[in-house]
Amino acid sequence: MHPIERLRYVARADGAGVSNLVEAAARALAGLDDDHAALVTGCRQMVDRHPTVGPMWWLTSRMLCGDDPRHEAWEVVESLDADPTPRELAAALPEEAVVVVLGWPELTAQALHRRGDLRVRAVDALGEGAPLADTLAEAGLDAVDVPEPGVGAAAADADLVLIEALAVGPDGLVAVAGSRAAAAVARHSGRQVWVVAGAGRMLPGRLWEALLGRLDLGGEPWDAAEEVIPLDLVDRVVGPWGASATAEALTHVDCPVAPELSKGVYAPGTYRPPASGPGSRRRRGWR
Repeated sequence: MHPIERLRYVARADGAGVSNLVEAAARALAGLDDDHAALVTGCRQMVDRHPTVGPMWWLTSRMLCGDDPRHEAWEVVESLDADPTPRELAAALPEEAVVVVLGWPELTAQALHRRGDLRVRAVDALGEGAPLADTLAEAGLDAVDVPEPGVGAAAADADLVLIEALAVGPDGLVAVAGSRAAAAVARHSGRQVWVVAGAGRMLPGRLWEALLGRLDLGGEPWDAAEEVIPLDLVDRVVGPWGASATAEALTHVDCPVAPELSKGVYAPGTYRPPASGPGSRRRRGWR
């Protein structure tokens, strides 16, 4: 398949897990490494179509800023594949805790699978919590699905709420819809809120603003598959570096800023992201 055709296919792709989506984009963009103009166009197309996916910004920024775009692409793919975040999260979670998750968070699910002592309440966000609860229960964990209207009650009754971020910026993060309500109720109830921020999710300020610019839309916010959650609702962030306070986590930004990605941000109401994004129909299975 020609690189341009592959790019069009990846740009249209909905429902792939973050790792699979970014790997497909890397393979497509690597074919343009000897044509900088085409590479810029392709990178902008990727973040325009998948604006909430932090690792997509990480991939495209590294390719545009690096001396060898192809090498940068494979480095990103390898980093995502070897991401130690699930292992770090599994080690950091308190023993026999009651935890709430929303949907089927790719990295968090792997960590939960490593811990047989946890009680998991999987909110059926995007219709994915029930399948996750079933899969965890089959593996011997105490896991039940919670219907979406029960997200507040589940958060108030848990020891902690785990929110998997698609992207994290200086003052907020993007996660599956329902995460803000869960975090707010947990904070009000004196429960802990942890954010899971895997490799490539931590973005510098300029790219975070570019991401938000692509989400400043005229549509109804309750129809979106993802939403922005303020960082002041978060107690801890767990990533490849381990678990840390929010302020310390923000020092782990390793994404360069490609000016080409922050130019020409859409005016409010002129761009609408896909109704179903990487938060829906995630890849099943464990590493």
